[in-house]
Amino acid sequence: MLKTVTINKSVIEKEKWTPKYAYIFKKLETSSDAIELENFVSEGPINGIDLRGFNEKGRNYIRISDMRRFFISYSDIKKVELNKIPKKIQLQEKDILISRKGTPGISVITTKADIDNVIGTEAILLRIKEDYDPYYLVAFLNSKVFFEQVLNNLSGAVAPGINHPSLKKLKILYDKHLVKNISDKVKKTIELHVKANSILINAQNIFYQKFGLDFSKIEKENTFSVNLSDFAETDLWTPSYSYPLYVNILKAIKKKWKTTPLGEIATVKKGNEVGSDKYNKYLDQKDSDIPFIRTSDLVNYEVDQFPDYYIPEEIYQELKQDIKVGDVLFTKDGKIGMTGMITKNDNVIIASGISSLRLKTEAKKYNLTPEYLFLLLSLKETGLYPSIRRTVIASTLPHLREERLREFEIPILDKNSIDEITKLIKEAFELKDEKKKLINEVREEIDNYFEI
Repeated sequence: MLKTVTINKSVIEKEKWTPKYAYIFKKLETSSDAIELENFVSEGPINGIDLRGFNEKGRNYIRISDMRRFFISYSDIKKVELNKIPKKIQLQEKDILISRKGTPGISVITTKADIDNVIGTEAILLRIKEDYDPYYLVAFLNSKVFFEQVLNNLSGAVAPGINHPSLKKLKILYDKHLVKNISDKVKKTIELHVKANSILINAQNIFYQKFGLDFSKIEKENTFSVNLSDFAETDLWTPSYSYPLYVNILKAIKKKWKTTPLGEIATVKKGNEVGSDKYNKYLDQKDSDIPFIRTSDLVNYEVDQFPDYYIPEEIYQELKQDIKVGDVLFTKDGKIGMTGMITKNDNVIIASGISSLRLKTEAKKYNLTPEYLFLLLSLKETGLYPSIRRTVIASTLPHLREERLREFEIPILDKNSIDEITKLIKEAFELKDEKKKLINEVREEIDNYFEI
C-alpha cells in the first residue's frame, strides 16, 4: 500500500535521512503513546569508567564489544582489579545499558548475575522509574525503529556516537497493550538465558570433577628453555607451542585419560568470505536475507541473533555450507578459541574465520557426542590453550590453520560421565533455542506495529 507523509524540509536536510522510516517517525511524533526517553529514567544517563590493565582475576569489565542486544556477552570478557565500584555506576537488577559508540544504541538489561560488573566508559547506564516496565523498554530500545532514531542523531566525525542530550530526546512508543505482550516474553527470555548459562557452568564443573585433575598445581613459568631434539618432533617452532604450562597440561591429561586427535573423530570445515560488497546491514536487510556470522558474532556460546551483517539468500544457496543443528563452531581467526553450537532457530552463513565441526561415525566407538565435544572446546585447558599453542601470525592477524585444529587431543571420559554432561548441554541449548524463538516474536511484534 502506498503511504504519503509530509516531512519538514529541515528533516530532509539532515546529514542522514531515510525515506523508509519517514512514515514511522511521523507516527511516533503524532502518537500520544510516544514519550521521550528521558521521561522513563530515574537516574542517568551516566557513562561508565575508563580502566586499563586487565587481569586474570577481579571484576568483569563491560566494554561495548561485550554488549549484545538484550544480554551481556561473557565470551571474551576482561577483568579488572577494583575494590569498590563508584556508587553512581553500581549496577542493579533491571538497569539498562546502552552502547554510546561502536555500534551505538545496542541495549542490555542487567540480571542478578551482572550486578558486580564494572561498566566501561562507552556504556551508558539508565535506571528506569518504577512506573515503567524495563523489560518492554529494552525490547523497544533494540528495535529497528529505535536504532534508526539513534543513527539519525549521531555526532562526531571520527568515531560517531550518541550523546546524552540526543539520547534523552529519542521517542519510545509506550502502548500499554503492546507493553504487556512484549514484557512477558522478554521476562521469559531473561529466565531462559540465565538458566541456560547456569546449566552450562554446572556442566563445566561436573566435567572438572569427573576429570580429576587439579590444573592449578601446574606451575606457570615466565622463562623456559627447549631442547633442540624436541623440535625434531614438530614442524611448529613458536614460543607458545613449547610453553611449559600448555605442554604440561596436555601431559597430565594424557597420563590420566585416553585421548584421540580431533581430526579422527570429527570433520572440520571452514566457512566462506563472501565479500563486503555483499553485506546488508541490520536496518537494510530483507526478510529473506541470511545472518552472516563472523568471529565476533559468537557470544555466550551461541551465534548472535543480531549480527551486524546479512547476506542475500541466493548467495546462501550458492555456498551450500550444510550447517546443521548440533554442529560445533570454533573460531580460528581474530578472536581464536571461541565456541558455539547451532540450534534449530539458527539459519546462518559462517565466515571463513569460523570452522564447523561434525562428529564422524568413528566417534561412536568412544561414545562421544556433539555436546561433549562442545564442552571440551569451550574449556581453556582443552580448547583455548591448544589453540593458542598452534596459533601463528599471518601478516598481522592471528590464525589457526584447520590442520592444526585437527591435532587437538580430545580426552575421553567414561560413558556415564559423557552421558551426564551431554544431557546438561543439550538442555542448555534447548533453552537457548527457546529464548531465540521468543526474541524473534518480540522483534516481529514491534516491527509489525510499525508495518516495517
